[in-house]
Amino acid sequence: MEQLLNDFSPGLFVMQTVLLLGLIFLLVKFAWKPILNSLEDREKGIQDALDAAESAKKEMQNITADSENLLKEARAERETMLKEARELKEQMLADAREEAQKEGDKIIEKAKATIDSEKKAAVADIKSQVANLSLEIAEKVLKEELSDKSKQLKLVEDMLGNVKLN
Repeated sequence: MEQLLNDFSPGLFVMQTVLLLGLIFLLVKFAWKPILNSLEDREKGIQDALDAAESAKKEMQNITADSENLLKEARAERETMLKEARELKEQMLADAREEAQKEGDKIIEKAKATIDSEKKAAVADIKSQVANLSLEIAEKVLKEELSDKSKQLKLVEDMLGNVKLN
C-alpha cells in the first residue's frame, strides 16, 4: 500500500477523474436514457402482455361459464322436449285405446243388432213354417175325417154337443 501512496500523482488523478466524469456524463446523456427507455418499453410490453393474458383468461372463464350455462339450458330443454314427447305418446296411445274400445263397442252392438234381427227373422220363418205345416196337417186330417159321410155326421154331432146353449 505504501508503494501506491509513493507513486500517486495528483495530475494523473485529476485527469482520470475528469475522464471518468466525462465518460459518466456521456453514458448518462447518450446510453442511460435509451437503456432506461428500452427497459421501460420492455417492462410496459411485459405488463401489457400480462394484462392481455389476464383479460384473455377472464374472457375464457366467461366464455366457459356461458358455454356451461348454454349446455345446461340445452340439457333442460332436451329433457323438457323428451318429457313432452313421452306425454304426447301416452296421450296418443290412450286416445287410440279409447277409439279402439269405442269402435269395438260399436261393432259388438252392430253384431248384436244383426243377431237379434236374424233371430227374429228365423223365429218368424219357423212360425210361418209351423203354421203352414199345421194347416197342411189339419187339412189332411179334415180330408180324412170328412171323407166318410158317417164320420162327418159324428163330427157335427160332437161339435154340437160341445157347444152349450145359453
